[in-house]
Amino acid sequence: MNPMTNPTPPSDTELFLTRDIEQARQWGTRTFCENELRNIDVRGELNARLLYRRYGSIGIGRMTYGGDVTIRPNTFDDFYLVQVPLSGGERIIRGNETVYSSPTVGSILNARQQHEINHGKGTEKLILRINRDLVERLCGQHLGNGSQTKVEFETAMPLDSAAGRRWAFTMQWLFDFLEGAQSSSPLLAAQIEHMIGSLLLLSHTSNHSLALHEERSRSVTPAFIRKAELFIEERAHEPITVGSIAEHVGVSASSLYAGFRRYRNTSPMLLLKSVRLNRVREQLLRSDPKSTTVTAIAYQWGFAHLGHFTTDYKRWFGESPSETLAR
Repeated sequence: MNPMTNPTPPSDTELFLTRDIEQARQWGTRTFCENELRNIDVRGELNARLLYRRYGSIGIGRMTYGGDVTIRPNTFDDFYLVQVPLSGGERIIRGNETVYSSPTVGSILNARQQHEINHGKGTEKLILRINRDLVERLCGQHLGNGSQTKVEFETAMPLDSAAGRRWAFTMQWLFDFLEGAQSSSPLLAAQIEHMIGSLLLLSHTSNHSLALHEERSRSVTPAFIRKAELFIEERAHEPITVGSIAEHVGVSASSLYAGFRRYRNTSPMLLLKSVRLNRVREQLLRSDPKSTTVTAIAYQWGFAHLGHFTTDYKRWFGESPSETLAR
């Protein structure tokens, strides 16, 4: 590999410039992980650029490939990759999910998952690499359990909301701040790592969003939200609808949705699905695989479409329901 290097930046800053697709693939491997890189338009010109700065457990960069390319990174285990397009757009594919990323919709590539990125011509983006151990340790601290907690973010990150704009601004601030950072104070690095990791956990939807926001909003949460949550917990085995929840707590369905969106960053039915998935897991762990099946337990908890159920279960718990049953 023969990257060009910025002559003046601090030692933890790298500048890569290339028109060669193999060199671009190599600096992608060096910075992130092994990957397959393919030029979609063979007649189009590649003009790849990456300015990347490392700081403790995080790295921030600004990059473009200049043309239409497809990137298939190997599954990475030790970091999350946050992407905020400044121009153009990308298509992010994860299993059956497709996210169209743009200056109003960023993306998060989760650790331990397979992704494909279709990078459009004229796309430039900020990227943040943040260590999985840091995020999981901070999540455990915020939840009060004192241990690392597996975190899975939603792939799409809205950037046109107050939280999204705040996050995009913070990434740009970090990129600019590290431009003049000639040395890394361990104390300052730890503070910045904590700020970036905590802001990511609290500003973007993950499998722990409900719990992370619960303590912060407990004193101001309307009573009907708490009552609805208790109703869902106690009646998860019954055919609950939004209408029955709203009727039970004495508000309209629209007020129920608005309350959950504002105070819990989710919806009543997503909470119900979460509760039921956890009940399925509990039952699978208690059951004998010789006398029951995943299908039977899934149907019992209202999951009629086994394909969707299996996808949701693996996304939530990191393993298939059959693997849980076989334990």
